Amino acid sequence: MDPISPGETIAPQNAQPARKVLCIEDEHFIGELYKRALTNAGYDTTLEVDGLIGLSLAQSDQFDIILLDLMLPNMTGIDILRSLRDPNKTPHLKAKIIITTNLEQREDVKQDIENQADGYIVKAEMTPKELVEFLNNIG
Repeated sequence: MDPISPGETIAPQNAQPARKVLCIEDEHFIGELYKRALTNAGYDTTLEVDGLIGLSLAQSDQFDIILLDLMLPNMTGIDILRSLRDPNKTPHLKAKIIITTNLEQREDVKQDIENQADGYIVKAEMTPKELVEFLNNIG
């Protein structure tokens, strides 16, 4: 067995790799709060503010969870959600998609979102700590 260098840590043999989260959020303060809380909780977190870039990252299928704001520059969260759920545009997506918003939605829009997303949270009603607990319970 090789000696351990100062400052080096060894992961337990049965350690799970960090779950990867893509946070598509254009409000910098909220995005940074989420990224810090999730990173501190052991998630590998990527933050993106632009809708088109966020869609491209999401379609790479490198993430376990996608936190998706509805109001984004260059492409709305609803359009991203529809593209991710369209098998012709995104044939293989393993990630859970959680919608994050502060906007009250029309009932038909809210129903459409709930039918396509794996979860829906109102940002103003959830602290970063509660977000971590919410994501910890997603299978």
